Amino acid sequence: MLTDYHWQGLLVVLQSLHNKSRHPNHNLLLKDIIMAKIEMYTKAMCPFCIRAKALLKKKGVDIIDIPAYMSAQKRQEMNERSGRNTFPQIFIDGKHIGGCDDLFALDSRGGLDPLLVG
Repeated sequence: MLTDYHWQGLLVVLQSLHNKSRHPNHNLLLKDIIMAKIEMYTKAMCPFCIRAKALLKKKGVDIIDIPAYMSAQKRQEMNERSGRNTFPQIFIDGKHIGGCDDLFALDSRGGLDPLLVG
């Protein structure tokens, strides 16, 4: 079984290959390798949502965007899953990560990339 340390090392190697490889398949994106399911409850024109999406897109992952601001049902679902009322609320493989600031803090600690590998 691979530990978080091993996954983090694998991700660093893959990123290095992606950035510098001259192999015919050097256009392979990390999103083709990364398997984690990213769900984000969002609100239109929310600067925190935009910032969180930009970080995840920079990492090369696809995001399941769940617009919840105008839908009482989706907002209730978000509240029940996260225990929070603010936007965005981010889940990776069903695990609640938190909002934008939580996502950036996780990334700065080096904890985001291992979660994205799935």
